[in-house]
Amino acid sequence: MTESAGDRQCRSRTHGYAGALKVIGGSSNPDLAAAIARNLGVPLSEATLDRFRDGEVRFQIKDNVRGADAFVIQSTSPPVNENLMELLIMVDALKRASAARINAVIPYYGYARQDRKDRPRVPISAKLVADLLTVAGVHRVICMDLHVGQIQGFFNIPVDHLYATPVVLDHLPSLELDRPVVVSPDAGGVERARAYGKKLGVGIAVMDKRRGSDNEVETMHVVGDVRGRPAVIVDDIVDSAGTLVRAAEALHEDGATRVLAVCTHAVLSGPAVERIRNGRLERLIVGDTIPLAPEARAPGSKIEVLSVASLFARAIESVHGEDSVSSLFV
Repeated sequence: MTESAGDRQCRSRTHGYAGALKVIGGSSNPDLAAAIARNLGVPLSEATLDRFRDGEVRFQIKDNVRGADAFVIQSTSPPVNENLMELLIMVDALKRASAARINAVIPYYGYARQDRKDRPRVPISAKLVADLLTVAGVHRVICMDLHVGQIQGFFNIPVDHLYATPVVLDHLPSLELDRPVVVSPDAGGVERARAYGKKLGVGIAVMDKRRGSDNEVETMHVVGDVRGRPAVIVDDIVDSAGTLVRAAEALHEDGATRVLAVCTHAVLSGPAVERIRNGRLERLIVGDTIPLAPEARAPGSKIEVLSVASLFARAIESVHGEDSVSSLFV
């Protein structure tokens, strides 16, 4: 017998965390916040979130959160600095309103690509953001498909790292792919490709790419056999889409019958949407961790959106109910 959202809420109040469950949505992705709340069967807490005339964030939560188990839903997506500051201010308000536990639900974790010193005199911005969140008063972070898993170690608080894999795997059969090959766009994504390949029971290939600059790929070659089979590129972020477009071309040149891509976070900066529309990529499947611009949703964009709201709702239920979250880490 399937457990309803109301039953789960009753169980969590009885056996889980003592404080009331409160869900607060920021302005970075209101549709996702509302969808998560619907999946939980609870309303979003009433709050005022706007700006002073000089651009400073002004926030006030209208609900009583004293002793509550508060979950703040806010992606630090573009404009990343605005959304990050907004998250910090919401957390501070909850702390000063005596919320017992503050959980930052960050579907897209900005600055994740600056995770190490790969050149002299550069910051590790992913660690800086972790420190800011902790000092602000966050007790736990729930995020999805971090650029690298090591970012979890930048926190001295619990981090629940979710993956969009279950949502994607549920959707793939509808695409009617015959013996696909899972493709990593670079060596750093091999672990992710291997996880997809294991779940699908298929092999993987890797793109060997040479970059001319941070967002431009000079050359790309396929390491692996894709001839006569559909190829599915899997990645965490699609930004300018240069890598995806070049990878699709290289895979077609190596004999792939179809080329699709799955990317959890659709940053889609600059000419990304145009590149995808005009390129040889058949379809780009993304999560709704970042709201898409109108042109990305327009007919002919080749972009399909899958909702990850149910995954986040299940994670929030488990955290609030003091249940294991490990079943979601697939």
